[in-house]
Amino acid sequence: MTESTPVHISVMLNESVEDLITDPDGCYIDGTFGRGGHSRLVLAQLGKGKLLGFDKDPVAIEYGEALANEDDRFQIVQDSFATMDQYIASHLDESGRLDGVLMDLGVSSPQLDDADRGFSFMNDGPLDMRMNPGVGLSAAQWIAQAKEKEIADVMYQYGEERFSRRIAKAICEYRTHTEILTTLQLANIVKDANPAWEKGKNPATRAFQGIRIFINNELGDLETGLQAAAKALKVGGRLVVISFHSLEDRIVKRFMKTMSKGPDLPRHLPIRNAELSIKFKTIGKAIKPSKQEVDDNVRSRSAVMRVLERVSD
Repeated sequence: MTESTPVHISVMLNESVEDLITDPDGCYIDGTFGRGGHSRLVLAQLGKGKLLGFDKDPVAIEYGEALANEDDRFQIVQDSFATMDQYIASHLDESGRLDGVLMDLGVSSPQLDDADRGFSFMNDGPLDMRMNPGVGLSAAQWIAQAKEKEIADVMYQYGEERFSRRIAKAICEYRTHTEILTTLQLANIVKDANPAWEKGKNPATRAFQGIRIFINNELGDLETGLQAAAKALKVGGRLVVISFHSLEDRIVKRFMKTMSKGPDLPRHLPIRNAELSIKFKTIGKAIKPSKQEVDDNVRSRSAVMRVLERVSD
């Protein structure tokens, strides 16, 4: 935690915390602690309430531990929010129920800006991409052993890269004579293999996104975490999720629609709403950052916030 540590600006900070807190004496989870922007505002709004933060990133955990030393209402766990059901009773409330869960998804600015973390295609560094560098394969290790089809599928499914097969072939040809160990090595391979660059977007953007999401199991964690959060919420408790790309938002939107309206069923099936046992409702419509926020923080431009509330047990 040095003075040179990149700054992280929490997206839709006030809006998300305002929608999250329904009881200042309740129990809450910040599923993606980062540098603690959301957590600090939540704590400022709480009375006797408690807050549990989650993050995989060891640097984020250092910031979380510092905050825990400042405020005994807060605790931090180095784990994915997908595992929250394992910690609620022991860290927050023995009933295992929550008043709110906040998930600010994706990669944080300090992770992108620190070349040593291997997330950025703009600055050269070791090709890592792991939220927790101590767990699992790095991007370089995976690329060195993955089959061409698997690399293509990952970039297509998680990065929506339409030239994924062409790029995967170039990666596999390159690695036959040279190890791919740095971010700029990979970015240049992708750039050279990409025949049609999107205006205003680095040609490596989608490939890097796809590999990063796969390496960190981001979408799998999201689906598991949404289920765990909804299950743990008390009546009146809320789930607030901020997404940063269409794959995340699609999962969140579909989940909240199913929870608040029931599954999609054949149109003329003779089932009444009461029989679907709907226990949730969505709060308002999807919210996007204000023009001022986007002007102040360009990385917020793709953010979408959605809110779900439990209305019955």
